[in-house]
This record gives sequence, structure tokens and C-alpha cells, in this order.
Amino acid sequence: MKEKVSITIDAELLDGLDKLVDHIYIKNRSHAVEYLVRKSLGGSKSAVILAGGPPEMLRISKTELRPTANIRGAPLIELQLRKLAENNFNSIFLIGRKEVLSAVFESIGSGERLGIKVNYVEEHESSGTADSLRLLKGKVNGPFLVVFCDILFDKMNINELWESHVKHNSIATLILTTSPTPSKKGIVKLEGTKILDFTQKPKHADVYIGFSSIFVAEPKIFDFEGASLEEDVFPRLARMGFLGGHVSSEKEIHIHSKEDIKKSRP
Repeated sequence: MKEKVSITIDAELLDGLDKLVDHIYIKNRSHAVEYLVRKSLGGSKSAVILAGGPPEMLRISKTELRPTANIRGAPLIELQLRKLAENNFNSIFLIGRKEVLSAVFESIGSGERLGIKVNYVEEHESSGTADSLRLLKGKVNGPFLVVFCDILFDKMNINELWESHVKHNSIATLILTTSPTPSKKGIVKLEGTKILDFTQKPKHADVYIGFSSIFVAEPKIFDFEGASLEEDVFPRLARMGFLGGHVSSEKEIHIHSKEDIKKSRP
């Protein structure tokens, strides 16, 4: 929710503020002020790691879960948290079922040794990723990063994604990469930085730009109905003109199997 405020500002600063307004990305003075305030407050940011759904869906083997799989000598979740901490995401929410949260806690505890705070949010049931994410409603009051629990993204520039989101004023902004297998991803139709259409795992596609399981969102996203981000929320946001895209030259690595673990080795 936005509130109207009145401020007094130096004339020279106001002139500099007006120069930011290009009527495309920065639409007016209010948007320019919001952009600069968010940028200045970006030293400490919130992120969410989505690990919801039945634990059996996150298994690599009978004894190993995707978030705690050993990747390059450390649990995947630890590599994710280190990447987030390096980019000033210091307040982390982990959403998952009790079994998953317990396994992660055994690996990284409160996150203190990594220089962050991990807030464990237990999910009892859900029908999809949007249901899981809504457990965060009321816990964040500004933009937040969302990362799926089964990806390695150490080479991706998440700060550029954050900056793109703040600048373009979307409800959600997705990291996008090219994919040789569009049927395995959410595929988008992109015009500049705006996503015009989002289709989850199409059987046939002539577009090879897809969603890479990382995005930034505003709390407003909680108000959009539907169990799944990919099937329900993202397509609706795209149709309404509220879904942004940020193309990355680097790609994430999905950790779903023992073979994926081998491929992730440097």
C-alpha cells in the first residue's frame, strides 16, 4: 500500500531528481523518489527460498534431499545462502514442510555462521508454488527476492535483477535465460523488459527464452489468486502488463539427480 507524503527538498537536488524522469522507466517525481529510496535501502534485503510441496518431490535419493545435496563440498542450501549474503540479502525466509526444514536446519542452523538470519516458515499443505509463497504474506513489506531451492546460481548477477525490478516498477521481475529445451521451462514472449506472455512448459514453442527459477516481487503478488506461480499468477501478471523480465547471460544449474550433481562440478 502506498501513502501520500509531503517533503521539502533542496532546489538543486530536485533538479537532479527531475533529470531521472524519462517517462519510460522513471515515470514521474514520485517514482524517482521511490526508486532512489529503495536503492539507498538496498544494503539489507529480504530473500525467500521456496522448498514447498511434498518432501518426496525434493528427493535425489532415499536419504538425500535437493536442498541439502552435497555440491562442491557443501550443501546446496549453503551455497545459495552464501551467494545471497554476498549480495546483501541478510534476512532469509525458507518455506518448506517439516522434514525439509529439519534437514536444512541440521546443515546450516540459524545461518549465523554465514552472516545471515534464516527464518524457517513451515508449510503444512499447498497445491503449488503460489500457495507456498503466500505463507510470507505479512512478513515482508517491500520487494523481495525469490529463489527455488534446487538451483545453483553462483554465476548469476542477482543485484542487476534487483536493480531492474526497482527501476521498471513491475509487480514481479523474472530472470530469463535462453534454453535449448523450452518444453522444460516457463517460456516467455518478451518486448524490451516487459513480458507479454508466460506459458509453463509448452509442448511446442518457437521461443527459447525461459524463466530461470529466480525473481523479485512486490508484496502485491500475494493478492493474485491461483495455486501456481507458473500456471496461474505469472500468466495473469503478463496479460495485465505487470510482469518484467531481466535477461541473464549466465544460467542456473538445476540439481534434481546424482547426474546433475556431477555436472555441477567445476
